[in-house]
Amino acid sequence: MSALNNLPSRVRLIDVGPRDGLQNEKQPVPATVKIELVHRLQAAGLKEIEVTSYVSPKWVPQMADNHEVMAGITRQAGVRYSVLTPNLKGFEAALADKPDEIVVFGAASEAFSQKNINCSIAESIERFAPVVAAAKDAGIAVRGAMSCTVGCPYEGEIPPERVDYLAGLMKGIGVERVDVADTIGVGTPRKVQAAIEATLKHFHIDHVSGHFHDTYGQALSNTLAALELGVWNFQSSVAGLGGCPYAKGATGNVATEDVVYLLHGMGIQTGIDLDALVDAGQFISEHLNRPSGSRVARALLAKRQG
Repeated sequence: MSALNNLPSRVRLIDVGPRDGLQNEKQPVPATVKIELVHRLQAAGLKEIEVTSYVSPKWVPQMADNHEVMAGITRQAGVRYSVLTPNLKGFEAALADKPDEIVVFGAASEAFSQKNINCSIAESIERFAPVVAAAKDAGIAVRGAMSCTVGCPYEGEIPPERVDYLAGLMKGIGVERVDVADTIGVGTPRKVQAAIEATLKHFHIDHVSGHFHDTYGQALSNTLAALELGVWNFQSSVAGLGGCPYAKGATGNVATEDVVYLLHGMGIQTGIDLDALVDAGQFISEHLNRPSGSRVARALLAKRQG
C-alpha cells in the first residue's frame, strides 16, 4: 500500500506570521496593522494564530506592543490565540492578556542553545519548567517549539537522537504538544521523518506539528513527508513572512498560501478560504512594501489581474 493512502483527511494550520513572521522586521509594524492581519487570518478560516511574544523589547523591539495587540483583537469563538513566553516574567506579563496557549522553546543543538539563549539544552528546559507549571495552574495550554531538529548553523546536521532527547525533556516538564522545526530550512524528507519519528517516542501523533522553512526549497516536500507519517498539524506564515538570521538568503517560513494550495490539491480539508488568505497576505505585503513570499499568491494575483 502506498504511503499516500494513509494521508490525513484534514489538516490544522497554525499561522505564525503575526509573531514569528514579523519579529525580525527592521521597520516597526504598527499594532493596528498586526491586529488587522490577525482579523483577516481568522476571517479566512485560520483556527490557530500565533499572535505575539513577551520578550524584552531590548532584544525584540517589534513585539513591544504585545499588550496593545492582544487587547485590540476581536476574538472569534473556536480560534486559539497563542503567544511566546521565554521565561516566568514573560508569562506573568502575558497572563493579563489571557492567551489560550503559551509557547516555550528549546533547541536540539547544544551550540544553538548556547548562542541563542546562553545555556545548555537541559538548563533551558529547567528554566521553562516553572513557566509550564504556572500556565497549567492558570488553565492555559502549553506548546513546545523544538528548533534545529535536522540542522544547525553551528553544528551542521543534527541526529535524531538529539531530537529524542529534547522531546523527552519537553514531555518531562509537562509540555502538551510540540513543533518539529527545521529552523534554517536545510531538511530533506527522510531527515524530517527521522526527526518526527524520534519525537513520536514521547508525543502522540495528534500532538506533533511540522514547522518548515524554505531556504533550500524543501518545505513543501517536507510537509508531504510529514503527512505520510500521519502528521496533521503544521505551522506556516502568511505571505511567507519571516526569515532566519542564522542562514544567509533564507526565505523564512513556508507560506501558508502554498501549504493550503498543496493540501487542497490533494483533497485534504483545511477549512481555509484560499482567496481570502491570499488577500490577507497581500494586505501585509503591501504594508511592508514588497511582493508576497508565496508563489501561489503571486500566481493567483497575476491571474486575477488578467
